[in-house]
Amino acid sequence: MAVHAHPDDESSKGAATMAKYVSEGVDVLVVTCTGGERGSILNPKLQGDAYIEENIHEVRRKEMDEAREILGVGQEWLGFVDSGLPEGDPLPPLPEGCFALEDVDKAAGELVRKIRSFRPQVITTYDENGGYPHPDHIMTHKITMVAFEGAADTEKYPEAEYGTAYQPLKVYYNQGFNRPRTEALHNALLERGLESPYHDWLKRWSEFERKERTLTTHVPCADFFEIRDKALIAHATQIDPDGGWFRVPMEIQKEVWPTEEYELAKSLVETSLPEDDLFAGIRDNA
Repeated sequence: MAVHAHPDDESSKGAATMAKYVSEGVDVLVVTCTGGERGSILNPKLQGDAYIEENIHEVRRKEMDEAREILGVGQEWLGFVDSGLPEGDPLPPLPEGCFALEDVDKAAGELVRKIRSFRPQVITTYDENGGYPHPDHIMTHKITMVAFEGAADTEKYPEAEYGTAYQPLKVYYNQGFNRPRTEALHNALLERGLESPYHDWLKRWSEFERKERTLTTHVPCADFFEIRDKALIAHATQIDPDGGWFRVPMEIQKEVWPTEEYELAKSLVETSLPEDDLFAGIRDNA
């Protein structure tokens, strides 16, 4: 189960991993916490389209349907309202009724229902920083960690209301946007005399004091990078197919960094680090 904040997050974070596991016969479910209603139209080719602006919720649902089909995963909505990304100094208050202002335990209960129904062995989500500090990403982290424990807690979440208790075995944080990967691709492009889209990324990394994450798990999935990109492009309002996401030639990506990375946050099974499989420690004991 991959728990994400908005439609398009599933295609930019761990998509090749999901496609790989689908190809192996693993059941994969994406849970999308919000509808992305307050997301900006980031693709300049679609900005100013009156229909999209007036029907963004419907448009983003259709994009999610297309991406889901491409990845071969199941997908369900948690039903909360996008909080938007506050901007300004000072930051404006979050809009009333949005996901980030929900009660954490109550919101986690909705995810507990999904966990108890789908019964995943492994869950992926964001770290405590949200991957980046969007309020919905941070809230997604909070409810996922509560639900990971709460799915087995029949006192906090009674079975009569939330379904039969179940305990997932592992939870991971997506860490695909990590500094080692960015530096490796950046240097590979420069060595080949090509332009790198990562100059600003690396500059920001050096400017902000932020601890480096522990990359415990590198999943080989280069054969599924094309599927990942196709799913990402399906989110047309969010992704410019001519933009920075796609400026690194595919052959360089596969050669230099053929994996997606995760940080093991909790495990109820024994495993040896580093891993190359989200199911390490589970397959052996199945």
